[in-house]
Amino acid sequence: MNLLSILFGKKDNSALENALKNNPFLVDVRTHSEFASGSAEGAGNIPLNEIKNQISKFTNKNQIIVFCRSGNRSAMAKGILEKNGISNVVNGGSLENVVKTMQKIKNLG
Repeated sequence: MNLLSILFGKKDNSALENALKNNPFLVDVRTHSEFASGSAEGAGNIPLNEIKNQISKFTNKNQIIVFCRSGNRSAMAKGILEKNGISNVVNGGSLENVVKTMQKIKNLG
């Protein structure tokens, strides 16, 4: 086990895993150019700086997962959405984390 895992523990992906099993609205909040270089299967792109102006795209969604390169922008996006009354949001963290978790679920299913 590496030192960081010992110090900080393993990332708890249970909320992400549950959300991924329920036909989520996947939103990559990276820039359009970052998104163009590849994203998670089925994800749409609403960059962080456009979230406030596109709240309507999030209403009436059963489960929402936001993610980015490292998890920082997706944490901010989750906060913006929650301040605007959208409460069913999971911060998936990084694109890598979302893709790995999707693959894990696919392999188990």
